[in-house]
Amino acid sequence: MYSALPPPQRRDFISVTLSPGEAAGGYNNSKAWRRRSCWRKHPKPLHVRRGPPNLQIRPPRREARLQTQDDAGRAKEEPHPADKEEKTEKSVISWRGAVIEPDQSTEPPSSKIKEPEKPSSLEGEDQKEPVPINERQMAVIEAFRHAWKGYKEFAWGHDELKPLSKSYSEWFGLGLTLIDALDTMWILGLKEEFEEARKWVATDLLFDKNVDVNLFESTIRILGGLLSTYHLSGDSLFLEKAKDIGNRLMPAFNTPSKIPYSDVNIGRGTAHPPRWTSDSTVAEVTSIQLEFRELSRLTGDEKFKKAVDEVMKHVHALSGKNDGLVPMFINTNSGQFTHLGVYTLGARADSYYEYLLKQWIQGGKQENELLEDYMRAIEGVKKHLLQRSQPKKLTFVGEFAHGHFSAKMDHLVCFLPGTLALGAHNGLTADHMELAKALIETCYQMYAQVETGLSPEIVHFNLHAQKGHKDVEIKPADRHNLLRPETVESLFYLYRFTGDKKYQDWGWEILQNFNKYTRVPTGGYTSINNVQNPSNPEPRDKMESFFLGETLKYMFLLFSDDVDLINLDKYVFNTEAHPLPIWAPA
Repeated sequence: MYSALPPPQRRDFISVTLSPGEAAGGYNNSKAWRRRSCWRKHPKPLHVRRGPPNLQIRPPRREARLQTQDDAGRAKEEPHPADKEEKTEKSVISWRGAVIEPDQSTEPPSSKIKEPEKPSSLEGEDQKEPVPINERQMAVIEAFRHAWKGYKEFAWGHDELKPLSKSYSEWFGLGLTLIDALDTMWILGLKEEFEEARKWVATDLLFDKNVDVNLFESTIRILGGLLSTYHLSGDSLFLEKAKDIGNRLMPAFNTPSKIPYSDVNIGRGTAHPPRWTSDSTVAEVTSIQLEFRELSRLTGDEKFKKAVDEVMKHVHALSGKNDGLVPMFINTNSGQFTHLGVYTLGARADSYYEYLLKQWIQGGKQENELLEDYMRAIEGVKKHLLQRSQPKKLTFVGEFAHGHFSAKMDHLVCFLPGTLALGAHNGLTADHMELAKALIETCYQMYAQVETGLSPEIVHFNLHAQKGHKDVEIKPADRHNLLRPETVESLFYLYRFTGDKKYQDWGWEILQNFNKYTRVPTGGYTSINNVQNPSNPEPRDKMESFFLGETLKYMFLLFSDDVDLINLDKYVFNTEAHPLPIWAPA
């Protein structure tokens, strides 16, 4: 039996230029395909914490230096609309101070449909003074507001901003950037921006549309974003929208093998594979579980969890792995791996490994098959994919194809140090933390050794020392930067678990370089085509939704010294940086 964490109170697609090779890969911009000074005088040292404390998340105080007692009075007098609608929940809204949640017990999902859980709150229990926002966090807030300014002015309600042309691009036509950014605004304490976005969700977010969506992308960005925002805010609007999109995605699982199709028409209730293949990518079908499992827990409808658990059990038993490493493709008709013999932790496979660990954590560390698969895979990484570069002897994760090692590493692989650190924090072998520290150094060097201080999408490492050559080599086709979050994500985990401030300093360098080379004066940030040319980085005129949903969120959390700001003993992030509660054993 599991007891769910009570949600903390209020706190606080794409048109891309593809190469001919990429065009055969489908949603190449997706995570799965292309992967996807403190005011406090004496901050407490950070320690590895094995058990969750009795404190809930403390909202950052966006206006900590400016607010007065009058402000506090007004905050109490002006409840959020959701609170007016749901008086029975006794929800206490506070954008300035902590609100503590009582424990509540939750049954595991059953086939019997139940009423959605309603968060409740109590003030005064186990309350502590919120940690003030520091200067670096303020810089993240400023960056977010600048990005939001461009989105609001030129792309409001559309999927993504094109900041240079002051227009927008559509993938699904579902306001991806807005939904991806909801919980970021909450965590940053941006009340006005959040309320305005909520109104759009309430009045304009409609899923009854004749449009094909990618199952993976819509799950991690839309379903994940709505569920996370529901947990942080307690606002049932977001849960209702999550149930709607969740139900509309279910036709994807109607395949001979139960391995889901990649595409769903959410208006017609039909699903299909890409036009060019009946394969799905392994990362896509195994990186939707956190979200669907949580939807089952909240609604009591077991169908969501059952569908995604079947996928994991099927993949667990499949042949074709190499010491726990999986191929990149799986056929939706036969249910078998295809394109055997190629193994990577980058695009098309990456988040499979991430979700093995995170599902185990989400479920209260009860599902041993997931843990076994994760541990076996990390041993496979060590055996087949780890090498050291020259001259700095950086530990990196390459690729293995048909018996041959390639010193190619996607920036997407930089999720791995954070995942390894998270596993070590949850009691796994200590050498995972040591490997995490070595790999995050490598990911930082993928920025530091480049002319703009920004990482390219892909690097190749030198295995032999050559005069005048750095560890990192960049091919012309790989030198773009899409404002990706993976390195900052791992810096956050490493800082949270070690307290070593060098990780904050590295993140600060990255933020400054984003501001220097990707910021658009009229609002927004843009991907760039050439990280090797500081004088002309060749802007691409696109701000990916994950820049607001992930990159800036992880930046803000990295610069915080408050371990209760999304406490990692209580929440697990999905692969789009949307925190979902851990089901602690009762």
